[in-house]
Amino acid sequence: MTAPLASVLFVCIHNAGRSQMAAGFLTHLAGDRVEVRSAGSMPGDQVNPSAVAAMAELGIDISDQKPKILTTEAVQASDYVITMGCGDACPYFPGKTYLDWKLDDPAGQGVEAVRPIRDEIKGLIEGLIAEIDTKARSGDNS
Repeated sequence: MTAPLASVLFVCIHNAGRSQMAAGFLTHLAGDRVEVRSAGSMPGDQVNPSAVAAMAELGIDISDQKPKILTTEAVQASDYVITMGCGDACPYFPGKTYLDWKLDDPAGQGVEAVRPIRDEIKGLIEGLIAEIDTKARSGDNS
């Protein structure tokens, strides 16, 4: 087993919708090539049922995930830190790649409202995988 090409941490406020969908897509599309984490600055009690349902429509099961608290250790252990509406809650460490994805919050929304957010996340994840693969091919392991 080779080491993952990169480690990615997805962060949103409740770690119940956007970050869980992003983690689900990255795990599904990149497999074990990328280490995936997600966390929230104020984690909710459960993953948003509409997010679970929207992902299930694409054959991705995130129903077993639980919201987790954001820790400094999780940020330090990640190459990419991708925030989704948590603002300045994330600690900053030099040498990490920070991305802020502007996504609507699916909290309290039905599955109809969550689908476009899910689809936008999928596109962002596909771009992220391409970037990680490009860096790995060029030998840039920084």
